[in-house]
Amino acid sequence: EELLSELKAIYQIAEPQENLLVLDSMMGQQALSVVEAFNNTAPLSGFILTRLDADPRGGVALSAKYQTGLPIRFFGSGENIEDFEVFHPDRIASRILGMGDVVSFVEKAQKDFDEKEMENLQSQMMSGKFSINDLLKQFLQMKKMGGMSGMMSYMPGVSKIKNMMENNDFDEKIIDHQIAIIRSMTKEERIEPDLLKASRKRRIATGSGRQVHEVNRLLKQFEQTKKLMKQAQKPGFANKLKGLLGGNQMPTIE
Repeated sequence: EELLSELKAIYQIAEPQENLLVLDSMMGQQALSVVEAFNNTAPLSGFILTRLDADPRGGVALSAKYQTGLPIRFFGSGENIEDFEVFHPDRIASRILGMGDVVSFVEKAQKDFDEKEMENLQSQMMSGKFSINDLLKQFLQMKKMGGMSGMMSYMPGVSKIKNMMENNDFDEKIIDHQIAIIRSMTKEERIEPDLLKASRKRRIATGSGRQVHEVNRLLKQFEQTKKLMKQAQKPGFANKLKGLLGGNQMPTIE
């Protein structure tokens, strides 16, 4: 009560145009009493919803909106500033229903990805000059997008995908481990992975704090990606890929 009285005094002096209450999406129904207490002390103008990555259903959002009629202005889905987004009710509803939010995904990609860097990476891929340095850039771009789970949260059927990842013991830290392995390589080794014999692999594993079999797994992944890039240069690859995707195309934000 003492803190609420202090808040009321500050509110009366400051006379803010916006008074937003931050709600943890994991709070559940107890959030309603918190909303009521704050709203009675310093009238609210809206909400900010946090930790939506932990509970994408956002039940607390529906409860707060129903109780007060006030809008949800923003939401957070991670620990970084780029994970703070404008709240679009229709898009969040799609996520809750497991229909994904591809429009927000495209917007986030356009914001987070360096267009020139992506053009250079695409050029490297299509020319067959794909190196481990390029693979590192891919991993870093994935990290910007919130990692694999962050990217998957925008995709249709996200619950099924998450279950599949859990059933296959997918660890989000794998990307961090792979980045550490690559950064333990020399410039020459990243360009010429054929140099990586047993002794070099042991050195890289020690330097990155990983195991030799993880270094081998990364190299296998690199070779598979490189092979895919070569196939992409062949005529008809785009049509084959379209067939695998069921004829669907990635929507634009227009």
